[in-house]
Amino acid sequence: MTALFNVILIALELYTYVIIASAIFSWLFAFNIVNSNNQVINAIGRVLYNLTEPALRPIRRFLPDLGGVDISPVILLLLIIFIRQIIIINVMPLFAGY
Repeated sequence: MTALFNVILIALELYTYVIIASAIFSWLFAFNIVNSNNQVINAIGRVLYNLTEPALRPIRRFLPDLGGVDISPVILLLLIIFIRQIIIINVMPLFAGY
């Protein structure tokens, strides 16, 4: 059972990196630092968008309009940290003997 929780924790950590990469990519794209006409750049952007948007969309629905500032990735990262801590501190010790 501990192996299952470790896999979940690793998946949450990897998703954290995907969220950070998506936020950085969106800044690079918004400020025209990357070439938006490049097919590789567009493919990377689509992959990051498709991986993060299903989790960010519900958060954005409840946030007020902050005038171009999107804090939904920060809220999602805090939520992931909270879930990881719940698993590590509260759930994993329950199954430590198995």
